[in-house]
Amino acid sequence: MFRNQIICGESLQVLTQCPSNSVDLVVTDPPYLINYKDSSGRTLLNDDNPEGVLPVFDQVSRVLKPDSYCISFYGWSAIAQFSQCWQAAGLRIVGHIVWPKPYTSRAGHVRYAHEAAYVLAKGKPQRPEKPLKDVQSWQYSGNRSHPTEKAVKVIAPLIKAYSKPGDLVLDPFAGSGTTAVAAALSGRDYLSIELEQKYCQLTEKRLAGVARYCA
Repeated sequence: MFRNQIICGESLQVLTQCPSNSVDLVVTDPPYLINYKDSSGRTLLNDDNPEGVLPVFDQVSRVLKPDSYCISFYGWSAIAQFSQCWQAAGLRIVGHIVWPKPYTSRAGHVRYAHEAAYVLAKGKPQRPEKPLKDVQSWQYSGNRSHPTEKAVKVIAPLIKAYSKPGDLVLDPFAGSGTTAVAAALSGRDYLSIELEQKYCQLTEKRLAGVARYCA
């Protein structure tokens, strides 16, 4: 019942209904806990609320199958909080991936020109046949539909490397649905959970386009 579903709601509540050891891979881009606001004033729900983000990883670990992967983007300024919650949830860091950007997102003490994600393991998963390089090519989505939207070409290689066709890929912070779209295009099933109704509706439209493309 949780395969190829877009569920609009709080991830923590939704995932409590999901069976344990039922998900093959998690790829997610949670709020970075930095009170982000883009140039047009768009913000993210729960980006100022650690309790709405960090406890979700306990459920992520529970629903993941033994010996499987979770790949999570993160906000560097909140890395202590993220790493503590991952460890407490039984997810250990086994890799780190960086995407250099050809532009500066913003400037402070330094100019911010990259994205990054940790590769986390539950148990001891089998290593990929073709491990990804820890520096990957970046493609800008334009953030047209969502203030922090990742491009499908950024997410798809993660799904292909750390899962196999027919697997179930979960994104508990789905945003505009890029992980679900990348999963569908890669021959995987998806479970997409998003708090904001407008993004759930957008994901439905994007996946309808995938269905037409694959028909």
